[in-house]
Amino acid sequence: MKVSPEFRRFADPDSLAHALVETVTRQLRSTLAQESSASVVVPGGRTPIPFFDQLSRAPLEWARVFVTLTDERWVDLHDNASNERLLREHLLRNAALPAQIMGLRGNPATDGSATDADAGASAAWQRLRVMPRPFDVVVLGMGEDGHIASLFPGDPASVRGLDLTQAPGCVAVHAPAAPAVRVSLNLPALLQARQVALLVTGEHKWQILQHEWDPATQVHLPVHQLLSQRLTPVTVYWSP
Repeated sequence: MKVSPEFRRFADPDSLAHALVETVTRQLRSTLAQESSASVVVPGGRTPIPFFDQLSRAPLEWARVFVTLTDERWVDLHDNASNERLLREHLLRNAALPAQIMGLRGNPATDGSATDADAGASAAWQRLRVMPRPFDVVVLGMGEDGHIASLFPGDPASVRGLDLTQAPGCVAVHAPAAPAVRVSLNLPALLQARQVALLVTGEHKWQILQHEWDPATQVHLPVHQLLSQRLTPVTVYWSP
């Protein structure tokens, strides 16, 4: 059944985070009641930190939960720009410490991961094969330019990454700002989910969402591809 995205508005980021944690934990508990493991995909950047902090305390059987990222900057895992580092600092602690993280960057020193981003994207997708599919929840963020994951407007690799005729996988892309080289799940992979949540804060981004959902808009940003598809239900979680 084709379903339009649902838009949910909250008074502040903490209220948003609380509601999103409830959604994610409800889905993970439902899956763990029926399956041996569950999976969640989360974004990087600073916006999801309140969500990570609250989710880290959720009473779940975290040892049976696989966690990965929607995208990663092609930097050392100890670099301040690393999404995996941020995830370990804010989510993989407290009750969530036993969760099984599946990083996109890998560690060339210990697991033979490719140092080249294009080859690394292929290696990342192979590592994710152990995660249960469909993903239980995919949580996405959105940038000021309307990008989702690391799928950017104007980048040829991102255009391919947004193409729903492509096979699910990871792609190497170039962001308009440093660190430019990144690896991202493509849109077909992100939509291999029971549900997708789009986490957005700020008035400017709300205006972007309204513009991209307007039928009169002729030239669209990457987030439009997510909102307009009808394969996987999407709920937008927004606060000022």
